Amino acid sequence: MSGPLPAGGPPPLAPFGLVLCHDGRFLHEGEPIRNRRLREHFERNVEYLADEKKYIVRLQHFRGEVVVEEAGFFVREVDFDAGHVLLSDGSREALDLSTLEASPIDEALLCRVKRDLAREGLLARFTHAAQSELLAAVESEGEAFFVQLGGERVEFPEI
Repeated sequence: MSGPLPAGGPPPLAPFGLVLCHDGRFLHEGEPIRNRRLREHFERNVEYLADEKKYIVRLQHFRGEVVVEEAGFFVREVDFDAGHVLLSDGSREALDLSTLEASPIDEALLCRVKRDLAREGLLARFTHAAQSELLAAVESEGEAFFVQLGGERVEFPEI
């Protein structure tokens, strides 16, 4: 890189070949990242920059833009008692069942999280285990479906 760095901040972000696939795999320049510790670091360090409307990862002092195929975060587990989901970045978010939708790629469940970063929320994709856990908790009553979430009986939406 030539020329002076911008005063008062980091250089502008640009993609550097890192892609977060819909199934949670990370690719760099088309090749899967095989190093488990590096993949786990990337998962925990995905961030969304609201001002720039970009996803990034941080690795020590480096920050790089990530191309996100579908969702920047993944639901790892559902805490029915608290009404929360545990996300791939280690954060916990309230689960809003009204935001559930099916992935157009493969029908996996998606929900909206991190509304403090984007008004409509950011997509989080349920892992197979978390989706199975959620669907196993669905109860039916007549034509309606419900889930016990945060001590309340919440209607499960038609997806």
